[in-house]
Amino acid sequence: MKTYRFSQGPIEEVSWGKFVINGRAHFKNSDGTLTGAGKDICLIGKMLSPWRERKGHLLTQDMVRRVASADVDTVIIGNGFNGALQVPDKVKAFLEESGKTVIIEKTPQACERFNRMFRQGAKVALLAHGTC
Repeated sequence: MKTYRFSQGPIEEVSWGKFVINGRAHFKNSDGTLTGAGKDICLIGKMLSPWRERKGHLLTQDMVRRVASADVDTVIIGNGFNGALQVPDKVKAFLEESGKTVIIEKTPQACERFNRMFRQGAKVALLAHGTC
């Protein structure tokens, strides 16, 4: 798989199952443990954490509730390298009803957009699926 590198982060690099953010690698180990935040991430501004709520490939309201209540204007969803993570209209509407603009893109493009908006001072969150 291709590695995407970004000259201005916080997200410096993304490849299948791995993110490099502020100089630190984040991925899931073969034994199931996480290095850093793992292969699915939640970035709310500068705050990085594992996106543990994500299960399967159909997004639910419970999987996005954390960003719905966050102090951000925009939520970017990285739906995987192949776009396999489905975002139903009702989940998008749930986020919009909480006052968020929602952008859904494949994960590399979502990371690039997050970086750009973050550098511009936008109040932005990223939920990114690091594989399919």
